[in-house]
Amino acid sequence: MEEEGARAPLLQPRGEAADTKAGRARRAAAEWWVESKKLWRIVAPAIFQRIALYGINVVTQAFIGHLGDLELAAFSIAATVVAGFNFGFLLGMASALETLCGQAFGAKKHHMLGVYLQRSWIVLLIFAAALTPTYIFMEDLLLLIGQSPELSRLAGQMSVWLLPQHFAMAMLLPLTRFLQSQLKNWVTAATAGAALALHVAVTYVLVQHLQLGIVGAVAAADMSWWLVVLGQFIYVVGGGCPLSWKGFSMEAFADFWEFIKLSSASGVMLCLENWYYRLLVLLTGYLKNAEIAVDALSICQTINGWELMIPFGFLAATGVRVANELGAGSGKGARFAIIVSITTSVVIALFFWCLILYFNDQIALLFTSSEVVLAAVHDLSVLLAFTILLNSVQPVLSGVAVGSGWQALVAYVNVGTYYLIGIPLGILLGWPLHFGVGGIWSGMIGGTAVQTMILAYLTIKCDWDEEARIASMRMQKWADSK
Repeated sequence: MEEEGARAPLLQPRGEAADTKAGRARRAAAEWWVESKKLWRIVAPAIFQRIALYGINVVTQAFIGHLGDLELAAFSIAATVVAGFNFGFLLGMASALETLCGQAFGAKKHHMLGVYLQRSWIVLLIFAAALTPTYIFMEDLLLLIGQSPELSRLAGQMSVWLLPQHFAMAMLLPLTRFLQSQLKNWVTAATAGAALALHVAVTYVLVQHLQLGIVGAVAAADMSWWLVVLGQFIYVVGGGCPLSWKGFSMEAFADFWEFIKLSSASGVMLCLENWYYRLLVLLTGYLKNAEIAVDALSICQTINGWELMIPFGFLAATGVRVANELGAGSGKGARFAIIVSITTSVVIALFFWCLILYFNDQIALLFTSSEVVLAAVHDLSVLLAFTILLNSVQPVLSGVAVGSGWQALVAYVNVGTYYLIGIPLGILLGWPLHFGVGGIWSGMIGGTAVQTMILAYLTIKCDWDEEARIASMRMQKWADSK
């Protein structure tokens, strides 16, 4: 009997098992809630900032679009071929700062954040200067690749006016990542929101009241971008970051070559990603009725780009969270942050997927009143919806790569999937199979799908404890060199 009594608890485990399952569920929910709060502390202002900054371009495009179809097509080409390409490269180079600042902040090496910021400014301004001729010779470039003379001339004029934005990006991108890595995202959100509000008013005055046309619209955008730079710069150097900003330092030139290599790898990774769908607009320019096709596609891409600011917010937040956890030596924390980020991003994308399918061509009324362009947008709305859904995962996985320092590896993945699969498939569907712009877009979606699957595989198979060890060694190496 004594033996039976000793075994009795083992024979009646149901209540305890239920309590254990409930306890595990509560703990999992609590952990999810804690991580979600950390994530949204970065995501919410990051999304707002990106939507506001992208809104500057949307407002500019909307005003230009109502000037005429040719003006809209010229602006789309200029913003895509030159500004878009160069922005993609600078954006990628600045993402190196997310890796380094995020891991330094997680390891509590606060002083290094300011050093990394200055180093990034120097590198990006050098590359920005080197890329300047692409703006000046834009018209010749477009004529060389077979665009129409009238479209090339107007796009060339616009591209020169976009130069101030080019250098503003070289200053702003490192500032934003420096602040995000310290969870000072309200600063980036506030400056972007103030600039957008001012931009709407200034653009209206210059375009509608003073009748300055496309020059007025682009000049207003230039001013607004520099206003954001000025606001964040004053906050940083004016005492807003006492732990991480100790003034300008010659340390910014130390390990300069190593920083350039990481920045270049980051630049290649994200610029290939950024250029990919921008090439869609350029390829569409060779179709019949190209002006209408480019107008419709540019409207879809603008809507896609605006919604993409949400996954990009998760990209930034995931990069920061993963880098923070790795810098703190927690591989498990980094893995959990990735799961929460991807799940949340997909749920949001499903909402917008339904929204696009329901409203289809009505979403284009903001940009044009042309019936033929509205009809073309209607035909492309299904592709737009599925692009939005797919892009809810891919940028987050890119954020994982940024937080972990995998930029060089992902650059190879991007080249293979985008330029050896997506674009050839799009060209095949667009011309030989006569599916037009829808075929080009469908092929490029295929390339993105393959890239997403490869990044997902790399993320799942990664040994995050080993990644945490590598990040700790990087921080220790800096400490030993001091």
